[in-house]
Amino acid sequence: MDVLERYESLVDDFSAFRAACERPLPSVVRVNGIKATPERAMDALDDEGVEYEPVEWHPGLLRLDSTSPGRTWGAYHGWLHGQEEVSTLPALVCDPDPGERVWAACAAPGGKATQLAALAGDEGTIVANDRSLGRLSALRFNAERLGVTSMAVTNRDARNYSLKPFDFDAFDRALVDAPCSCEGTIRKNPDALDEWSLEYIDSIAATQESILRRAVQATRSGGSVVYSTCTFAPEENEAVLDSVLSAEDCRLVEFSCDLETRPGVTEWQGEAFDESVRKAKRIYPHLNDTGGFFCAKVEVGG
Repeated sequence: MDVLERYESLVDDFSAFRAACERPLPSVVRVNGIKATPERAMDALDDEGVEYEPVEWHPGLLRLDSTSPGRTWGAYHGWLHGQEEVSTLPALVCDPDPGERVWAACAAPGGKATQLAALAGDEGTIVANDRSLGRLSALRFNAERLGVTSMAVTNRDARNYSLKPFDFDAFDRALVDAPCSCEGTIRKNPDALDEWSLEYIDSIAATQESILRRAVQATRSGGSVVYSTCTFAPEENEAVLDSVLSAEDCRLVEFSCDLETRPGVTEWQGEAFDESVRKAKRIYPHLNDTGGFFCAKVEVGG
């Protein structure tokens, strides 16, 4: 846990932050709107005798009194999908309209991509990509279980993604849920920081920047790109945004969020970032009893 001490200057109640990081993560499921309503899903849990509590900030999320949410009747039939509470935020911020084309650049194992499909409806097209062929099996399994019919799955490097096989030349929206150092998953994966190093953060940040730049390039003018990570490191968050803002025709925009958040930081270890990174949102585990997260919304075309 010593790694987290580097963020003491960023967190307003560091002792509460550390205490939250050491507690187990609550078990949360997302109601899959393709197959069920929250009411039907809750009725199914009642019939099964599984206790639950609706999440206040979003009616489609339920906290279960269970360590095995995937073994419920609702999960088996695709009514429910186990998903960390705060990880549902990026798809909500992306907020695709019916019929839009959306690129999920790093989509496996599919929680956010299938959530996008539920939001966009059958009229939309979700292009769910992942570089790892092995992880794509989980994505395809979840898409089939959840009844997704509007998804195309691709296996490519998002840093140089080509739209040539498609009959369109730009996406309306994109979601870059970037590979990261996963510091914010410590409550779910207690060993998440065992292999942590500054060298890895530097290397993964370069990858994150390349993917986000490609997402901006592949999205039409006036469209939007959501960037998210489950890490606290400014090198992977604000620094990546700062670099992309200076290199591409885009800008950061405000977005609403019913979770308690903190703004992006404009300075870290002597490096200053574009002031607009304040529009990004940092979510620390002690604020909402969730994992740690970072989310920003970029509008393409200045």
